[in-house]
Amino acid sequence: QVRLVESGGGLVQTGGSLRLSCAASGTIFSLNTLGWHRQAPGKQRELVASITRDSSTTYLDSLKGRFTISRENAKNTVYLQMNSLKPEDTAVYYCNAEGLFIGDDGRPANEYWGQGTQVTVSS
Repeated sequence: QVRLVESGGGLVQTGGSLRLSCAASGTIFSLNTLGWHRQAPGKQRELVASITRDSSTTYLDSLKGRFTISRENAKNTVYLQMNSLKPEDTAVYYCNAEGLFIGDDGRPANEYWGQGTQVTVSS
């Protein structure tokens, strides 16, 4: 079955940087669009950034160029470079993959989520 494992979260001060990584492994037939979402306490989960197989990217407008998403297809890995972090960036960040996989129940799945990694930005 497919696994998405995020890493790189942690505690940073305002203005600091973090680089999140998400590595996909397991039974993967295709791995197409990859993305990062985040969910802060009391808020809905929102799309932060996404990237297609040909490296076309989409970003949340409010990020104002502070975040950069990238991928290494040979490693089945997607990254999120986060610079000039602000307290409002504090959230659990989730890796998301669209494609064709074998899910937790042993059946084909088109979408899969990682377990999330906590990012906390102190003021």
